[in-house]
Amino acid sequence: MSKIVVHIVGTGTIGEPLIGMLIDFKDELGIDEVTFHKNTPLRGDRSKVLDLLRRGARLAVDKDTKNGFLEIGITPTYESIEAIDNATVVIDCTPKGIGHKNKTEYYSKFTHNTKGFIAQGSEFGFGKPYARGVNDEALKIGEDQFIQVVSCNTHNISSLINTIAYTNKDYDNLTEGHFVCIRRANDISQETNFIPAPEVGIHSDNDYGTHHARDAALLFKTLGIEPKIFSSAMKVNSQYMHILYFNIKVKEEITIEKLLERFSANPLVAMTHKLSTSTVFSFGRDHGHYGRILNETVIAKPTLHVKDGHEVIGYSFTPQDGNSLLSSISAALWLINPETHHERLQSLKDLFFTEV
Repeated sequence: MSKIVVHIVGTGTIGEPLIGMLIDFKDELGIDEVTFHKNTPLRGDRSKVLDLLRRGARLAVDKDTKNGFLEIGITPTYESIEAIDNATVVIDCTPKGIGHKNKTEYYSKFTHNTKGFIAQGSEFGFGKPYARGVNDEALKIGEDQFIQVVSCNTHNISSLINTIAYTNKDYDNLTEGHFVCIRRANDISQETNFIPAPEVGIHSDNDYGTHHARDAALLFKTLGIEPKIFSSAMKVNSQYMHILYFNIKVKEEITIEKLLERFSANPLVAMTHKLSTSTVFSFGRDHGHYGRILNETVIAKPTLHVKDGHEVIGYSFTPQDGNSLLSSISAALWLINPETHHERLQSLKDLFFTEV
């Protein structure tokens, strides 16, 4: 059998922990080699690249940047095109717009020998939208060679709808849903994009408000469902986590007790009594793999409220790149072998939390 190689493009807030997680669990996940592409030889990134190499990953760089890496003491193993050509699956974790560019310039030329290509939430239209545990059955063998892992807040919205309204695949139960994404301005690993005060966002989509609800609707559309949902967004001057306010109306009468049972039954949902992003973030830093919470949502239990038996209101925390990491690995395993991907993914089960 040919060697199973997963190639990651980009070493940012998703790429770096994804490389680390794949290295740490490659045997359990059935992966032989993990390679990654670094675009620019920066001295500030030298330490993290050397650590990934020390742990077993293999570096690929562009031909014209190879000498730059050698000058800062980093020896690449592959050139970029060679790494893509060798890859079983490619996961693109580059900034917005670069994934589409890479698809046009590179990935589309390797569809004959690479099983599939995955991009992140910002690359709308890259391929079929996907979130682990929400629309796994929508992935079709021989059809979905390009997959877009939806954004972290879209994971949160979709997971809440799936757990609260679509229990037992009752897709007629949702009346409507409204969401407000209260977003951190930037990640602690980023030096830019900080804002001095809260900043409200505009509703650029006539039907869905922001891309978060639109993307969630398109995610469910792969299952033949068109939920009535709307989202708003704002940024706050924090580096910790996103918060999601949700208001979900359902036809079937529901109680707090039933709600908690549904959350408890979903391993991708975590609960917390914490009310601050700093304390939830701190838990992930101290107890999560690479500091990440892989659950798709963390429900702030004290905020849950059921109004008139049909309206569920509350707040949840979004484990930013954590839920995207999970879906990226799940999609990669599906592309490698659809028959074993669920079983392989269970090797990560101890990385999920029931309570944060």
